[in-house]
Amino acid sequence: MLIFDFRMIGNKLLAVRKRYGMTQIDVAVAAGLSERTYADIERGSTNMRIETVLKICDALHITPDEILTEDTPMLVARQAELFEQLNSCSAKNRETALNLLSVYLKSLD
Repeated sequence: MLIFDFRMIGNKLLAVRKRYGMTQIDVAVAAGLSERTYADIERGSTNMRIETVLKICDALHITPDEILTEDTPMLVARQAELFEQLNSCSAKNRETALNLLSVYLKSLD
């Protein structure tokens, strides 16, 4: 489902940026934006053109889907179910499953 709330998009950008250990300045420079513009986008206080969305996504090495869509409740429930199954595995099986998932995710790049 598409997100039209700029604050929600900004919160998602914040989470991605923090996940990659980047500062607002890092993202702004990489995206060719002013620090102020990027800060306003992350706060959700300004509208973005699609070109700006693409520049930011490129700077963060993500697809626009990651910030412009939200997970469906079914997807969230399925993820929780898988985490529960993973947590009930032995340490060895959990490590194997995580290694397989890591290899798969790297193949998507």
